[in-house]
Amino acid sequence: MVRCGMLKDTIRTIPDYPKPGIQFRDITTLLADGAAFTQAVAGLTSPWADARIKTVAAIEARGFIVGAAVAHALGTGFVPIRKRGKLPNTTVSASYALEYGTDTIEMHRDAVRTGERVLLIDDLIATGGTALAAVSLLRSVGAEVIGAGFVIDLPDLGGSAALRNAGIHAHSLVEFPGH
Repeated sequence: MVRCGMLKDTIRTIPDYPKPGIQFRDITTLLADGAAFTQAVAGLTSPWADARIKTVAAIEARGFIVGAAVAHALGTGFVPIRKRGKLPNTTVSASYALEYGTDTIEMHRDAVRTGERVLLIDDLIATGGTALAAVSLLRSVGAEVIGAGFVIDLPDLGGSAALRNAGIHAHSLVEFPGH
């Protein structure tokens, strides 16, 4: 087994992607390492093992990979939160600010029931805009968002703090300074 402290070594950093000055944290190298992937799922599952989670919701796209594995490990259902226009049935949506504009995420209106205990999963938390929009989306259909889990936290960008300010416990496996 790979220790959580060693997970950081399995994450590839790609400088200046998608634009100059950004250090892209690529988890595909972690996913390709069976021991690291297993440890990451265990690390994201263990804080919630006794939380009576009913559903894991995950944000497109890398969040789907990790979120589905966490849902399987917890024995729960899985709900995808996707970019606008990608889901075939009636949806609810939430918009959020980007550096230059806005974006919108959606989920099926009937994906979560009122009072259902939901864990939100994504691969990375940066500014928290997408995660906060996902929390808003889940709450809009009556879900009780128990917490949020991320493989990577970029704490200097404030996303985890923003989630905590919104009353959501955020758990991450590794942190990278800066962006």
